[in-house]
Amino acid sequence: MSGNRVAVPLVISRSPRRGGTMVEFGGPTMGVDWTVKALAPAGLDLVAAQDAVQAALNAVVAQMSPWEPASDISRFNGAAPGAWMDLPPAFAHVLARALHWARLSDGAFDPTIGRLVDLWGFGPPGAVLAPPSDAAIATALEDCGWDYLAMDGSRVLQPGEMSLDLSGIAKGFGVDEVSAVLRRLGLPNHLVEIGGELRGEGVKANGEPWWAQIAAPPGLALPGGAILAALHGSAIATSGDYRRVVEHDGRRHAHILDLRTGRPADNGVRSVSVIAPSCMDADALCTVLGVLGPDDGARFAQTHGLAAFMLVEDQAGLREIISPALAAMFA
Repeated sequence: MSGNRVAVPLVISRSPRRGGTMVEFGGPTMGVDWTVKALAPAGLDLVAAQDAVQAALNAVVAQMSPWEPASDISRFNGAAPGAWMDLPPAFAHVLARALHWARLSDGAFDPTIGRLVDLWGFGPPGAVLAPPSDAAIATALEDCGWDYLAMDGSRVLQPGEMSLDLSGIAKGFGVDEVSAVLRRLGLPNHLVEIGGELRGEGVKANGEPWWAQIAAPPGLALPGGAILAALHGSAIATSGDYRRVVEHDGRRHAHILDLRTGRPADNGVRSVSVIAPSCMDADALCTVLGVLGPDDGARFAQTHGLAAFMLVEDQAGLREIISPALAAMFA
């Protein structure tokens, strides 16, 4: 790891007993692949373990994917104005956490953004031929706004034409769910990845933590050199303006939408990575910082003690913003 910057947790918990054989298995979910690496005891039924993980992820999709017409989120999005809907526990948990970050970020993360997501061609209806008009954006924004969403325990009220979109948090929750499944299966030492978002628990066979590299956009390198993060009871998520893009007349529009403008965030942030105890939070916080931009995002990260990395491109070129909490982790 010579030449790399290395980020390690400030508090190291006692690792579960090591032993067993390194195994790897995976499958498809949420339009990407999931992968598990784990130290497995002798006699572990790998097929049963893979099936258990896949079942947990299928349940997340069945509850929170707007691409599934029969999912719980699709039923809410199509519910009549004034209808209360009972949510499954996992869905209610994720939505409550989404609203938590919406409240703290003043809407930089907003789970009610579905109409706008569809309008820009990032949702189930598919790509659009041209950017939406100002009038269409204004109309879509009338149906957005986390503070218009009433939630009472596991019940949520459809105020009318509101469309939830949990794509900025559900994948991270899926990573956490897989980690919980693995612990129940007796696999406390593991690394979970879903589409580039990772969570590591315990250690590898050699006693080292699970390592993850903070990603840069394709064709670019981090100005200060590679950063390796030790995932030991922690997770990392990354979001960037290259992950999902629509192009119109030679201009790229990224999927990170800013409800203040109704348009893709255009503030020079190329990518954001956040290390947190849960991948669900890391996932949502990448969107928060990406929408807030270099200055407000850096202040938000410092205020809330986030271990965050932002890659920004401006007239001076590429530059890094490293939060104090992340800087403190560098060995």
